[in-house]
Amino acid sequence: MREISPGIYVETDHRGANYAGIVTDVGIIVLDSPVVPSQARAFRDELRRVSGGKPFLYIINTDHHRGHILGNQFFQPTPVIAHELAWKHMKGYGDNFKQRVIDSFKKEPEIQAQFTDIQIIVPKVTFSHRLDVVRGGRDLRIIRIGGHTAATSVVWMPEEKLLFVGDAVWVDQHPYMAQANSKEWLDGLTYIRKLKADRIVPGRGPVCGREATDRMSEYIRYMRARVRMYYRQSKTKQEIVQTVLREVAGWFPVPTLTKSKTESQIKQGIGRIWNELEKAGRAKEKAAEAEAEEAGEE
Repeated sequence: MREISPGIYVETDHRGANYAGIVTDVGIIVLDSPVVPSQARAFRDELRRVSGGKPFLYIINTDHHRGHILGNQFFQPTPVIAHELAWKHMKGYGDNFKQRVIDSFKKEPEIQAQFTDIQIIVPKVTFSHRLDVVRGGRDLRIIRIGGHTAATSVVWMPEEKLLFVGDAVWVDQHPYMAQANSKEWLDGLTYIRKLKADRIVPGRGPVCGREATDRMSEYIRYMRARVRMYYRQSKTKQEIVQTVLREVAGWFPVPTLTKSKTESQIKQGIGRIWNELEKAGRAKEKAAEAEAEEAGEE
């Protein structure tokens, strides 16, 4: 855990995502919570230590994915804040979701054994567009930007010119896009740049500057353009996925140990963009049919 600004701590070496703790005059605000139980407990205890034993005020979840929310249970009874769509997803996490979490660590039995009592702590405070938290001399503005998920939110600290962007930005990694809206993601990255933060804490990777958002935008725009081109050539979804995979795989490092998982993740993103085009195409066809029917009635 590293102090990147007075009283603001970031953990970028844990599994799942990046995590942060903001020490205020009256307590600690946690941004996302570690997925691995031992790391969640260690993160909690270290924040208590560096703060001099201050209480936890809130946990802010930047989206509803497991890497951001599973550690909530180790900070209880701290209330959770998240977008209303994150709440909608999280309240539906049942036994199947919990089993998928356990199964995801089947190659790491020492971690898998830690998941003996998974509790999903859903948000008690939700918002639709923006929520400001002003406590103990800190001003945090939680803003939904969507893109990565419909619930994805950023946390802007204007006094510090520091921005926590969740999984809206991945540094030197292929982003997870299986639930994405790629156009909304690009719009969100533009919004992030307009805030003119001095430093950005991404969802994955080291603390960075605004240049990291440019690389993300380039990646998504390139993927959209290639999928659109092949779609207009009437290639099948499977053909497009395989072709674009080869074209974008080299944009970011693909570790040998996670090559299969990373390629599957990229394929999901390509498929998501294909679905967006297919949906838009069907909507255009329906509009044309409706227009033709109206013309016939006249």
